[in-house]
Amino acid sequence: MVIKMSEDEVIKVGNTAPDFTLKDQDENEVKLTDFKGKFVLLSFHPLAWTKVCADQMKSLEANFERFEKLNTVALGMSVDTVPSKSAWAKELGITRTRLLSDFWPHGSTAKSLGIFRDKNGISERANIIIDTNQQVAFVKVYSIRELPDIDEIIKFLEEANK
Repeated sequence: MVIKMSEDEVIKVGNTAPDFTLKDQDENEVKLTDFKGKFVLLSFHPLAWTKVCADQMKSLEANFERFEKLNTVALGMSVDTVPSKSAWAKELGITRTRLLSDFWPHGSTAKSLGIFRDKNGISERANIIIDTNQQVAFVKVYSIRELPDIDEIIKFLEEANK
C-alpha cells in the first residue's frame, strides 16, 4: 500500500509507511519491506557535502552498534546520486551505515512521506521511525540548518523496545 501525501502534509504517526526501493552508496538495492520485524530510522538530509548533513550522517555511523542493540536499521537519505553518496561516504569514513539515493524519480520517497521541498528540489531534514510492523512511530521535521538530536532518537527507540 502506497500512501501519497500532499506537498504540505507530512506523514503521520500511525500511518503505514510507503514501501520504497532505493540504491545505497554501494549500488545495492534497499527495500523498506526487507526490514519488517526491525525498527527503521529514515534520517533525511537535504544534500550531501554540507556540514550539518555530514554531522547528521556521522552520528548515525557513530551509533551503529547502539542501533543494532535496539533492533534498528538507520538509513541516511537524500536526493543525491549514488556516485555522490559513494564518494561522500568514503570522505566521511562511513562504512556500515547505508546512505540511500532518492535521486530518481527525483525525491519520490521524500514526496511519498510529505517531506519534499518542491521549490528547492530537496527533502526536508527529518527523522522518521518505522516500527516493526511498518507503521510510522515517530516523525520530526527540523529546520534545514538544525542538527537532529541523536539522543532523542535513541531514547525513543529504547522506550519502544521495552
